[in-house]
Amino acid sequence: MAGSVLGTLFRVSTFGESHGPALGCVVDGCPPGLALAESDIQRDLDRRRPGQSRYTTQRREPDKVEILSGVFEGITTGAPVALLIRNEDQRPRDYAKIRD
Repeated sequence: MAGSVLGTLFRVSTFGESHGPALGCVVDGCPPGLALAESDIQRDLDRRRPGQSRYTTQRREPDKVEILSGVFEGITTGAPVALLIRNEDQRPRDYAKIRD
């Protein structure tokens, strides 16, 4: 990835790797009072789920998003929104050739 921070109005910082325990992002600039649920994000993740075509990884991952902060009872609070996706089929050995 070229950079881990994108945007100005909404600033998105990404973290993690496909070969690590999890990946995610933090979205700064989200105003309070917006309805936001994990299902809103999950629909888009499901469209690019691994193993769906020959162009995506063949690892089997549920890609289930968790909202860690910035949302209370389905409404944004104005705090940064932190999202996490846990890797359940990480394969560090697949990256051994590029490790060093």
